[in-house]
Amino acid sequence: MTFHDFNFEARLIEGIDALGYETATPIQEQAIPAILSGKDLIGSAQTGTGKTAAFLLPIIQKIITTPHDDAIKALVIVPTRELAQQIDQHMEGLSYFTPVSSIPVYGGTDGASFSRERQALSNGADMVICTPGRMIAHLNMGYVNLSSLRYLILDEADRMLDMGFYDDILKIMSYVPPERQTLCFTATMPKDMRELARKILKNPVEINIAPSKPAENILQMAYVVYDTQKIPLVQYLLKDLKLRSILIFCSTKSSTKALSAALKKLGLNAQEIHSDLDQSEREKVLNKFRSKELNILVATDI
Repeated sequence: MTFHDFNFEARLIEGIDALGYETATPIQEQAIPAILSGKDLIGSAQTGTGKTAAFLLPIIQKIITTPHDDAIKALVIVPTRELAQQIDQHMEGLSYFTPVSSIPVYGGTDGASFSRERQALSNGADMVICTPGRMIAHLNMGYVNLSSLRYLILDEADRMLDMGFYDDILKIMSYVPPERQTLCFTATMPKDMRELARKILKNPVEINIAPSKPAENILQMAYVVYDTQKIPLVQYLLKDLKLRSILIFCSTKSSTKALSAALKKLGLNAQEIHSDLDQSEREKVLNKFRSKELNILVATDI
């Protein structure tokens, strides 16, 4: 199925075409019609399956085809500031030719950013993409009006629960109207995820996309080693590997720092990213990796 088959507004199709989108992924093919029909949805699919466009496209379509006002219409809650930035960038591309406005709201920024967020939330952006803690900080100050909210989206909901945001999510829920469309996307479905779904969703459509097999030209390998052997193994694997971009995930900040330092000693172009760096430092490293100025990025998995 192509994106033109969904009969999106011409202005939205312009954004889709500009980004080079052609064929819908399985999660998009199943989720978009359900969302356009107004049903609540819980979608289980792995990262990289196109979940972001699966909810952004139909929500943009619904916003531009209903009477416009200055109220906040859609709220997207995500676990990390990096994901908030990523979704906002995705939103900017898809909505470029439409009148739909959006703003990312996340912590770790300066006072000027908080003031811009406050102004946008007070004036009523069409879509707000936020992390739980930062959104609660604005809600506690009393100027955010979510009474006209029509769409609530939880992205990577299982990660938010793993990070201890269960109570924060419920607190935000207390500010939104009961009559709304709620969408929940998750990679896994543990017990607490199902409990949350029962509390916030009404007769949802359930979509489960099985993890896809890797493409034939992708080699997957696993090495069983002791902790003390991990860094030497990575050094051995990367020493003579001629790749432009390499992304390595570690489970802790200390292991991220240690591996990055070891790779630098080998003369490799590597840098790390973790929560000990402030937001501007993280963005600088990520931009260098995106622009190919940095070959190896070592990151914590959260």
